[in-house]
Amino acid sequence: MLKLDRLVNVLGGYGARLLSAPASREVELRSVAVHDPADPRPASGDVFLPVGVESADEAVRLARAARAAVVLVREGAPISESVRDGAIAVLLVDPEVSWSQLFGVVYGLVLEGRETEAGRGPTDLFAFADTLAGELACPVTIEDQMSRVLAYSGSHQAADPVRLETILGRRVSDGMRRLLGSKGVFAHLSTSEEPLFVEPSPEHGLRGRMVVAVRAGRELLGSIWVECERPLTGASRTVLSDGAKAVALHLLRSRVSADLERQVESDLVIQLMEGTADAPAVVSRLGLPGGQFRVIALQAHIGAEPHAAILLAFERATTGFGWSRPGRSALFGNTLYTVLPCGNDVSPARDWLASITNVLPRRVTVLAGVGGPAEPAQLPSSRQEADESLALRAALPGPAVVYDESWDEILLQRLRAAASAGRTPARGPVADLTRHDAQHGTRYIETLRAWLEAQGELGEVAARLGVHPNTVRYRLRKMAGITKLELDVPEKRLAMIIALAVDQRRRSPGLS
Repeated sequence: MLKLDRLVNVLGGYGARLLSAPASREVELRSVAVHDPADPRPASGDVFLPVGVESADEAVRLARAARAAVVLVREGAPISESVRDGAIAVLLVDPEVSWSQLFGVVYGLVLEGRETEAGRGPTDLFAFADTLAGELACPVTIEDQMSRVLAYSGSHQAADPVRLETILGRRVSDGMRRLLGSKGVFAHLSTSEEPLFVEPSPEHGLRGRMVVAVRAGRELLGSIWVECERPLTGASRTVLSDGAKAVALHLLRSRVSADLERQVESDLVIQLMEGTADAPAVVSRLGLPGGQFRVIALQAHIGAEPHAAILLAFERATTGFGWSRPGRSALFGNTLYTVLPCGNDVSPARDWLASITNVLPRRVTVLAGVGGPAEPAQLPSSRQEADESLALRAALPGPAVVYDESWDEILLQRLRAAASAGRTPARGPVADLTRHDAQHGTRYIETLRAWLEAQGELGEVAARLGVHPNTVRYRLRKMAGITKLELDVPEKRLAMIIALAVDQRRRSPGLS
């Protein structure tokens, strides 16, 4: 059920703000009324849209006549004290947002609210599955186009092992998908709206099934599965076909509402990552708690396809009501960004990544980077760290790179980027000795690196190089004749260590 509080939060992403409201924001909103100056009949609805009304006082008067609980008023219109009496909620909306946009958002939310009266999800498919199972006298399962369970009827007493495994795992197993694919089931669903009977396969624990595609135009949205011993005919077959049309409507309504909220959420998350002077207020709009956050950057792909998997990851990351999800996400290009409440303990970020990875198909490859902890105003820095960690992930094993743990590698990565742009010195000890080694076959760069890593301990340097200490002394004298080493100056030693590290990683495959 849509309540005033949720409407205010969603429209806040479109620049709306609450001017006045009744004592409680738990008012339920079940209908929408739009002012039509050409229609003399009074409008009636809980949410009133005064299209074409310039005066705030007139908009509120019409809303009261419509017995509305909330009215949307254009910001900038003259507002008298009577508008603020609190008898009706007044939302000021940005003049740049069109009435058609507002109508789409409000109608989508109210329509979704009607579908949630049973409290079982945005389209109450569970209740529908129970109804359909009652009419067919058979167990029913509703799945999406990826064979993930959306809803199922309540009785499992006569269910076969495959149905039970599917419900418990929330998706059809890979082995069963291969079996159904070999029977031509998925090919049929992709091209036909006619119900299909799937023959039993006792050796796989599969009883007979009747399946029908759930489709919107040419787009396959999902399927309905009915466990039955023989094909449905006559009235039962018609009930199943009609049920597929009803489920398609449910899924489309759910998609409209979900897409609206995803857009609002994405816009606010992008504001945080790009930087805003009002970061705490944006965090509040997103329904996130106070404290520190981390930005997680995630990419997902199937083979060489960079887009399909990341869209699926975005859908999974934004599925469910905001209060049921720990973070808030946005899709930017081919990267999913999530702002997650997370301080110095990085465990929540790892848990979130595991939860997303576990619900994606096994063939999806996930790469991720986790930025450092940040206050709301510092989230642009955490986003940059997440991007750099993600870039580094391609060269390192493991599911994710965390900035706190890999800051040194990231620093060197920044220096490699500077080197590739030609901003590192073309002269100096490292450059001079590198050229000498290339021209004369000497091993002076190797010797310099060993000396710096061993902090000048001659015995250790010799052991690393596999030579006598006198050989090390001889090489150092020769090197001093080629370039100005100044190994006794700390700043020079640090600069040479950095230059060597950048040069080594730039030359290493997979790290450039």
